[in-house]
Amino acid sequence: MNKTILTTKPHYPILDGLRGVAAIVVVAFHLCEAHATGHLDQLINHGYLAVDFFFVLSGFVIGYAYDDRWGKMSVGDFCKRRLARLHPMIVVGMAVGAACFYLQDSALWPTIHGVPLWQMLGIMLIGMTLLPVPPAMDIRGWDEMHPLDGPAWTLFFEYFANILYAVVVRKFSKTALAVLVAVAGAALVHLAVTSPQGDIVGGWSLAPAQLRIGLTRLMYPFFAGLLLSRVAQPGRVRNAFGWCSLLIVALLAMPRVGGSERLWANGLYDALAITLMFPLIVYLGASGEVRGKYSSRLCKLLGGISYPLYITHYPLIYVYTGWVADANIALAAAWPVALLTLAASVALAYASLKLYDEPVRRWLGRRWVR
Repeated sequence: MNKTILTTKPHYPILDGLRGVAAIVVVAFHLCEAHATGHLDQLINHGYLAVDFFFVLSGFVIGYAYDDRWGKMSVGDFCKRRLARLHPMIVVGMAVGAACFYLQDSALWPTIHGVPLWQMLGIMLIGMTLLPVPPAMDIRGWDEMHPLDGPAWTLFFEYFANILYAVVVRKFSKTALAVLVAVAGAALVHLAVTSPQGDIVGGWSLAPAQLRIGLTRLMYPFFAGLLLSRVAQPGRVRNAFGWCSLLIVALLAMPRVGGSERLWANGLYDALAITLMFPLIVYLGASGEVRGKYSSRLCKLLGGISYPLYITHYPLIYVYTGWVADANIALAAAWPVALLTLAASVALAYASLKLYDEPVRRWLGRRWVR
C-alpha cells in the first residue's frame, strides 16, 4: 500500500477555539430560530453567517497546511487526507439524523410518519456518501439536499472547494488568486444587497437559485482565506482568543439591520461581515498565542468538538423545532428545554469525538494515509 508520509504542522490553537465558539453560537441560533416567525424577528439574528466564517477558516487552514507540500503530495493523497478528516463524522451525522427522524413528526412536518423505513434508510445511505438528493427525493418538506442532516450542505460545498483547490487553484499565483477573490467578492456583495429577503441565507437545496447562493457563499470566503494564508504575516496580538471570541459572537448575535423597509442594509451588513470582518478575525486569531494550560485546554476542547457539534446537532434541532410547533410555545417558556437540547448537542459531539472520530481518524491514518 502506497502511503504519503507528511509531518503534521502545528495548529493555530486560537483558530481551533474560535471554530468551537462559532459552532456553539450556531446551535443557539438554530434553537432560537424555532421560535421566530421570519428573518426579521430572529434572535441571535446573524448566526447563519457562521457558515461563511467556517469557510474563511477552512481556506486559511488549507493554504497553511498544504500549499508547500505539493512537491511530495499528489491530488489523490490530498483527497485521502481530507476524506479522512471530514467524512467519518458525516456518516455519524446521517446516522443520528436517521435515529431522530420519526421523533420529528409534528404539525411542521406532518408527512414524516408516512415515510416508509426503507425510504428513510435509503436517504441515510445516500447522505453518508454526501451525494445530494434533488427536491423530488426530499422526505421532510424543506427541499434539503440532505433531509436527515440539513447542515451537511456546507460540507458538500466544502468538498467542492477542496477539489477546486487541489486541481486548479493551488497553481494560481497570488495575483491570479487575488483576481478570483475580487470577482467572487463582487458577486457576494451583489447577492447580499439584492437578496429579496435581505440576507444571504440559503444554499441547502439543489434548486438552481439555492445552488447559486451556496456557490456564492463558498467562493469568496474560502479563497479569501486561502489568499490570506499566502500574503499575511501573523503579528503579535495579546489576548487574541478573548477579543476574537467577543468579535465573532457580536457579529453573529447582531440584531437585524434595516428592518423590512431597508432590506439592502442587512445584506450590506452580511457582505461587510464576510468580506472584511471574518478575514480580520482569522488574521488576529493566527497572530495570537495561547498562554496558560487552562486556555490551551479550552481551545483544544472547543476545536475538538466544533466539527462534531456542527454536523450532529441539527437532528436534535429538528426534534426541538417540531415540539415547539406542536406546543406553540415561546422561548420564554421553552428555555429550559432549549438549554437541555444545547447541552445534549455538546455531549453528543464530545462523545462522537472521543468514541468514534478520533479513533477512526487514527485508524485511517495508519491504514490509508500518513
